[in-house]
Amino acid sequence: MTRPLRVGNASGFYGDRFDALREMLTGGPLDVLTGDYLAELTMLILGRSRLKDPERGYASTFLRQLEEGLGLAHERGVKIVANAGGLNPAGLARAVRELAERTGVPVRVAHVEGDSRPVPDGYLTANAYLGGGGIAACLRAGADIVVTGRVTDAALVTGPAAAHFGWAPEDRDALAGAVVAGHVLECGTQATGGNYAFFGDHDIRRPGFPLAEIHEDGSSVITKHGGTGGVVDIGTVTAQLLYETGGARYAGPDVTARLDTVTLTQDGPDRVRISGVRGEAPPPTLKVGLNRLGGWRNEVAFVLTGLDIEAKARLVRGQFADALDRAGSKPAEVRWELARTDRADAATEETASALLRLVVRDPDADAVGRVVSGAAVELALGSYPGFHVTAPPGKGAPYGVFEAAYVPAGEVEHVAVGPDGSREAVPAAGPYRPLEDVPEPELPEPLPAGPTRTTPLGRIAGARSGDKGGDANVGVWVRDDDAWRWLAHELTVARFRELLPETAGLTVVRHVLPKLRALNFVVQGLLGEGVAAQARFDPQAKAVGEWLRSRHVTVPVRLLDRPEVNA
Repeated sequence: MTRPLRVGNASGFYGDRFDALREMLTGGPLDVLTGDYLAELTMLILGRSRLKDPERGYASTFLRQLEEGLGLAHERGVKIVANAGGLNPAGLARAVRELAERTGVPVRVAHVEGDSRPVPDGYLTANAYLGGGGIAACLRAGADIVVTGRVTDAALVTGPAAAHFGWAPEDRDALAGAVVAGHVLECGTQATGGNYAFFGDHDIRRPGFPLAEIHEDGSSVITKHGGTGGVVDIGTVTAQLLYETGGARYAGPDVTARLDTVTLTQDGPDRVRISGVRGEAPPPTLKVGLNRLGGWRNEVAFVLTGLDIEAKARLVRGQFADALDRAGSKPAEVRWELARTDRADAATEETASALLRLVVRDPDADAVGRVVSGAAVELALGSYPGFHVTAPPGKGAPYGVFEAAYVPAGEVEHVAVGPDGSREAVPAAGPYRPLEDVPEPELPEPLPAGPTRTTPLGRIAGARSGDKGGDANVGVWVRDDDAWRWLAHELTVARFRELLPETAGLTVVRHVLPKLRALNFVVQGLLGEGVAAQARFDPQAKAVGEWLRSRHVTVPVRLLDRPEVNA
């Protein structure tokens, strides 16, 4: 029996806590330390960086973190695997070697190539999501540091685990278990109490980063270094499992993991065991992320204070429309949103004020530039009483659009470039299985009738939401079987749309995950053209789950009269 592999995480996004790499290396024993730096928006940022300097295109923060962490990792025998290579993994590998020579740390550096795809006309980047095979090959070749470009987030864990345990592509249950562990780790402190619905239950002022003890059968224990902040319990792990997922089949290049088979067990303080995960053959295609510049946008937020808020908003909108007509120029898209943050008889000026937000977009920079900022500024002395804006209007800025395409897995050249420069082709993980939804699981028996009380949904249910391109997902879960018997029948798609009116005209799909006592809703098109387009007040749908929790529903009293609810 091969000993468990202890894998930690030190980054959930480009810009995460800078000290985390050092903290994870010094906080306790590790075998592998991973870092996830890439998101859909990050690839656009790196694409624009590469336009300015072809030698860049990678996450430079990682290199700065290694200046103090490289020696620590070498001393402790910890291998580092990160997707910080972005659009230029070979360039980052060279930079790491130069850093190692400069600091005198004898580490062997490898990288993974092949995610870069031909960029269609009008696009900035095109990258396939690779699996963990290239990472595993680099580690088997003796690498201490492995940098990649666009791999799936979970590949940062499946690659080291496959190398350590000698898993083959047909070891699907084990790989699927590692995928689930990788998904829990990928967003860093979201697994240890960060962004957690029941944050008041724990001290999460500075949560520690998570780690997984992975076993040969693919089961794992999610935990954190002793003495670090935050918490690891079934709730925090459930929340992260639901984040940015869809149905029960969680597809990837290595394996499709069945989220409906996941069993979570509290294994002691700050320890949650993940077991029972089943895996299936991966789909025959790989996802390709495409980024392009969508056009130009500008934004102005008008502050409306005191009385007659609605009338003041109508006045501004009318004056602004008249100014654009007089200028003979109107952006292709003009959107207004009035946020009634004001309250009556307020004790402070800020709480007496509402925000009227104007967002304009157009393919032409001039259409959102001076004509818009000028129209806003010229209203300053001739509009509603108390006129002011939150910031001076600017000249506008470009915005990006993320799109997903799919290519046959066999068409993508996945290459591991070893520490000695040797190149190893990584075969695709076939045979494949086309992706399809699982049959609807049987729901639990409804709770018997009884007295009810109207209260916010969040009094008994947790939620976490996120983005996938233009879609949003909202995962909702409860903490005991009786609450699940109520939630599974109460929160239908129709009820979800009633509670969140912004979703009423959109396609909403509900996925049922009984073992997690969870429902996962996918809202198609809520985010327009994706986070980089900033089409919405909350462009990554981070708070949609909290909006849902704030909505009032009728709940059986027997679910509310409990210590954990009344805490």
